[in-house]
Amino acid sequence: MQGKKRVLIMKKRIKEYNKLDFTDDFMFCMILENNLELCKELLELILDIKIKKVELANSQKRIDLTYDGKGIRLDVYVNDSENTVYDIEMQTTKQKELPKRTRYYQGMIDLNLIQKGMDYSELKKTYVIFICLKDVFGKNLPVYTFNSICEQDHSIRLGDEATKVILNAEGSREGLSENMCKFLDYLIGKKATDGFTQKLQDAVDSAIAKKEWEVQYMTFAMKIREERKDAALETAIKILIRTSKGNISDEDIISTLIAELDVTKEEAEGALLDYRNNAE
Repeated sequence: MQGKKRVLIMKKRIKEYNKLDFTDDFMFCMILENNLELCKELLELILDIKIKKVELANSQKRIDLTYDGKGIRLDVYVNDSENTVYDIEMQTTKQKELPKRTRYYQGMIDLNLIQKGMDYSELKKTYVIFICLKDVFGKNLPVYTFNSICEQDHSIRLGDEATKVILNAEGSREGLSENMCKFLDYLIGKKATDGFTQKLQDAVDSAIAKKEWEVQYMTFAMKIREERKDAALETAIKILIRTSKGNISDEDIISTLIAELDVTKEEAEGALLDYRNNAE
């Protein structure tokens, strides 16, 4: 393909295990799921509250929720002794669709919490927390907290007990506690400089030495590579069909995929077949 018809695929390298840090999704999840005291400290720092104890909200640790064929994987999903549920997500890139993701995650969590036949009044208080390395809203705030309020009278709260918090590591440090400032600095690559961030760094260093975690990461990385390949193939097929206005043969699509994406003929044919089936 030439010019506009050329498909450009961004090949983001997957980090080697010994290069991971706390902000990498795998490390973030493994550390907090396997050290609930650290998880509790993190929640207390972000929300400025005191929590007696947290525990994994699901025995399978990282919970997969599915509805109508769509699925999400919650990074860290815990509840406390007061029956409050917390979902903590790490977001390392700026994503304009993040607000809609918070809505979707909240809906899936609620579906998971309430069983068929139960009354909606049994829904638990929830916090959906995104720790972002980039400023989603561009207002330079370090923390964006969202609760439903009445537009006509801001003193009236809906009271649905569903709070969404978006942390911005790039944000202003004005008005923040010293501990929060040091945590945000740690997220953007500065050295650990207090007790909490040093605990996080010690946990990372300890994790790097765990061979069993490295094996799990290798499996995780393989899955990510496959997902990226599938997404790249689907995107390329859509571009080829759109830019040719549908005037392109399956043979040309397959040969282009092989040349541009370095995939096998079987992978290209399978991706095109899946695309055709899903389009019907």
